[in-house]
Amino acid sequence: MEAYSYISHLHCLSCDTSYEIFSINERCSCGGPLFVEYDYSEIKKHVTPDMLRARPSTLWRYHEMLPVMSPGNVVSLDENITPILKLSKYGKRCNFDTLFIKDEGRLPTGTFKARGATVGISKAKELGIDTIAISSNGNAGAAWAVYAARAGIKAIVATPQNAPNAPKAECVLSGADLYCIDGTIDDAGVFLQKSCANQNFYNVSTFNEPYRLEGKKTMGLEIAEQFSWSLPDVIVYPTGGGAGIVGIYKAFSELNKLGWVTKKLPRLVVVQASGCAPIVQAFLQGEKSTVPWEKPNTVAFGMRVPKPFGDFLILDLLDRTQGIAISVTDEDIQETISLSMQDEGVHLCPEGAAALAGVRQLCETGWINEGENVLVVNTGSGLKYIN
Repeated sequence: MEAYSYISHLHCLSCDTSYEIFSINERCSCGGPLFVEYDYSEIKKHVTPDMLRARPSTLWRYHEMLPVMSPGNVVSLDENITPILKLSKYGKRCNFDTLFIKDEGRLPTGTFKARGATVGISKAKELGIDTIAISSNGNAGAAWAVYAARAGIKAIVATPQNAPNAPKAECVLSGADLYCIDGTIDDAGVFLQKSCANQNFYNVSTFNEPYRLEGKKTMGLEIAEQFSWSLPDVIVYPTGGGAGIVGIYKAFSELNKLGWVTKKLPRLVVVQASGCAPIVQAFLQGEKSTVPWEKPNTVAFGMRVPKPFGDFLILDLLDRTQGIAISVTDEDIQETISLSMQDEGVHLCPEGAAALAGVRQLCETGWINEGENVLVVNTGSGLKYIN
């Protein structure tokens, strides 16, 4: 009998401990993040790439490779497959014509955070969780608040006081308990642990539970399908907490196990803002983890993460894919927002603009080679930052 999901178990990369899938788990007992594993032999038996084409054009078309076991537990706002657009005019500025962008601003709530929220909330519903809590720079909190409302689950969101107004308003309108903290996203996380410790909630902050990453993984599944299972040569990703790029890498690794993708994996590029670039600093120094960034400051608010919890995962995948980490200035970001609108009519969020600005830098240094297919991920709509 075919299953809706072929989820197998949870696995800690830090200590190699496994957990069964029917209990509620956040991190491993060692403190490391838990990853979802699947029965790939069963997926091979029941699913082929050709079968996907006949399914609805939403991320739930990949349900066998997602952790929700019953379709009745899916909490969805019809998360469409986001388009990949060719950037011909902007590409000419970089002296190559194989530049593409995946526009995540087309998703519900206007950012890629909807991916983690739809899968994470669906699994929370399946596990019988009635309250979730999240520390966020804005958009993740908004997405989880919206999907929690749709599922009838209580949401608690802690965010920096100076976070963008739009996602804070979404939290309030969705009925979430919103706490605005004087400090960074790390301070918001500490607040959740201390101030809400007497509340029985499930912490869904970045890499604090295993299912949010599975939603982010669907970016990689879509990219593979949209490139006809061949994959681009380079993927450029704006990085704060890092769940997005780790999810993309996880997707490619799983597709490799299934034999759907056999080409060498893309070289992955982490782009951060120069006002908060802990991954870049660690990469350049050859370190395996980051040092907390002091006084983070950038217009790309989603990148204001002083010390990503998954830093060791991000640095490892850069090593595995012969990738690189670079930083761009706020001036580069602002200029690229304007150029992408003027050249292509694409309204980037600041984080997406940072990634696109990074492409120019990599072309100038010769790190990107002529004729390579380069994909930039725009993680949200510029309309969320209109003020």
